[in-house]
Amino acid sequence: MCLRLYLDGDGNARRTHISLFFVLMRGEYDAILKFPFYFKVIFCLYDQTDEKNHIIDAFQPDEKSNSFQRPRSDMNIASGIPKFAPVTMFQQENNPYIRDNTMFIKVMIDFGDMCKTILPYALSLNPGLTNQIQQSMIRKELEKANNNDKNQSMKIDLQSNTRLLDVSSNKKNRHIDLLDTDINHMKD
Repeated sequence: MCLRLYLDGDGNARRTHISLFFVLMRGEYDAILKFPFYFKVIFCLYDQTDEKNHIIDAFQPDEKSNSFQRPRSDMNIASGIPKFAPVTMFQQENNPYIRDNTMFIKVMIDFGDMCKTILPYALSLNPGLTNQIQQSMIRKELEKANNNDKNQSMKIDLQSNTRLLDVSSNKKNRHIDLLDTDINHMKD
């Protein structure tokens, strides 16, 4: 696979946006890979300042498109995000995305179902770490996030009377509020 970047845009985004496209290429292992390619593709343009306001966008491949079938030539037709970011962002004097005439773009393939809340963490990991280490760190962060979610709210059913136990916390103290709720109005 490869990435195509059009700094002055492509198609209906010409001269207004930079365009990013994902391309499947023929490879020596195609015979044992599963097609069509159906994993979510995530693009990240790095903010090179301490602000870390990365530009992140993603798309889910259309499994019926020829772009995601087993390549029959060297490269399939590119598919992606024509309007990834406005060109005007890069024309500003001190834009955070270009430093020393260089920009950094990361492409991630989401083989699982990475939630949006964990995505900034995953993209902030040191790209010098091996994929195995990065995946391990992401798994640990997901476990931590799931444990926090479970601790933040619990539902308690007391016979025919239903109550919602809301556990809220801040850095200084914890408090627990019992809220009466009508079972007919309670939504998950």
